[in-house]
Amino acid sequence: MPLSSTFKLFLGPLLFLTLLLGGTASADNVESLIERLSTNSDYKVRISAALSLSKLRDQRAVWPFVKALKDADKTVRGVAAAALGKTVNSTTSAKMRARVLQELKKTATSDSNSFVRKQAQKAFDVLGNIGGPTTVSAGGIYVNIGLMSAKTEDATKIRKHMRKTVLKTFKKKASSMIIDWPGGKDPSKKQISQNKVKAFHVDGTINELTAAPLGSSTTVSCKVSMLIASYPEKSMFGFLKGGAQVRSSSSAKEVQYAKEDCVAAVMEDLVARKIIPTIKSRP
Repeated sequence: MPLSSTFKLFLGPLLFLTLLLGGTASADNVESLIERLSTNSDYKVRISAALSLSKLRDQRAVWPFVKALKDADKTVRGVAAAALGKTVNSTTSAKMRARVLQELKKTATSDSNSFVRKQAQKAFDVLGNIGGPTTVSAGGIYVNIGLMSAKTEDATKIRKHMRKTVLKTFKKKASSMIIDWPGGKDPSKKQISQNKVKAFHVDGTINELTAAPLGSSTTVSCKVSMLIASYPEKSMFGFLKGGAQVRSSSSAKEVQYAKEDCVAAVMEDLVARKIIPTIKSRP
């Protein structure tokens, strides 16, 4: 049903998610591996870290792989180039994809080692076939995804997680909507008008993110608000709120994963059930 003005949605009762005690995310050592790849003085350790990260294909490793293209060791450079071909995908931002292609092309043409050049060219060829649209069809829908807001200790990390969640949900639930404007930059009002598309802005804020001990486990609670606005004016016409609880073990690592799962669950629900249908219904 179309929304005529600002609205509020409270998920109630709260969405309860229970994580099995001791369960972990599959890429629980990504940050450690990135640190080894980026700073360890032993090239064998850096190679091992690059190979492990390549298997995980985590988006957090994309930029470290780009920097590793300039590593002093040729094997590290070659593995990093090949890993970029596996890790970068359609969920990687258009701006980052463009930067990766630029660095891979540079490596493919100027690296001193033939093996590295070959791996970089292979990755470049693979990544050149993915990405956002090169043109915009008249009558389409463009959604500008905001940078998100979070007043938490790890604000930068959680904001990236929030934005990644929203992007993935749009790509999964509304693949026909444009979230990467051709060229990688946000479109101007003139470009929106010239291409005759309907444009919207979506952003989110973490209002609460807490962890409370409960016996041998921990209960993580989160409250998130999201807005829908016109673009590029960013005149808000929709406002939603949701919350969830996630139970995890008491280890710091598990609690961090629980926080991310809690926020992701709420944002996925709001985007899929409310924001996308609302955008589709707008005249």
